[in-house]
Amino acid sequence: MTIYPAIDLRGGRCVRLFQGKADQETVYFENPVEPAELWRQAGATHLHVVDLDGAFSGSSENLDAVREILEVDGLSVQLGGGMRDESVIASALEMGLSRVIIGTRACTDPQWVISMINRFGADRIVVGIDAKDGMVATQGWVETSTTPATELAKSLVSHGLRWIVHTDVSTDGAMTGPNLDAQRELAVTVPSCNIIASGGVSCAEDIAQLRELCIECPNIEGVIVGKALYEKTVHLASIL
Repeated sequence: MTIYPAIDLRGGRCVRLFQGKADQETVYFENPVEPAELWRQAGATHLHVVDLDGAFSGSSENLDAVREILEVDGLSVQLGGGMRDESVIASALEMGLSRVIIGTRACTDPQWVISMINRFGADRIVVGIDAKDGMVATQGWVETSTTPATELAKSLVSHGLRWIVHTDVSTDGAMTGPNLDAQRELAVTVPSCNIIASGGVSCAEDIAQLRELCIECPNIEGVIVGKALYEKTVHLASIL
């Protein structure tokens, strides 16, 4: 199971939001390259980066910071937030990102996502499915749709999608443990798709429970760890 340390960008800084709420922000690093270097030194091989400004506004606004993160050797970096335009995706991939994550537009315009998979390849396009009580949340989690997360996943996987980042919004940043039932439900629904679990990791035991779930659901490829690293309730080297 791949561990993806998270770096959330807002105004060029590394921050964390509580349950995606813009008014509940904690700044951890003024320079986001610092955590990237820390996680690499601890043994990380992958990073999950989110442009929060892009998620809220619809356009990517932290690309300079992303370019600097990409200069850290030995890291495969995926980026989400504001990936709602073909030219933005093309530019992001040309920068050297391994994958880009499409969120809001996957729900509002799934045919467009399918066209992005066909253009850039199923190994480069990830759909971020953020769910509140099983329903897809959009616009940086500000809005909740009437689309069940499992139905969106099934539809897109049937058209070639191979990667999903699945975030349970109610647990994100809450340090209450991951929603294992929700992760299991999605993984079982789309067994041919790689699932990266996100939300709620607070301690090494949470990682152990997800690893156990991987035995039952081998398509759970990885887990994103954010606040627990920054609050030092999890030490990266001990869970890799």
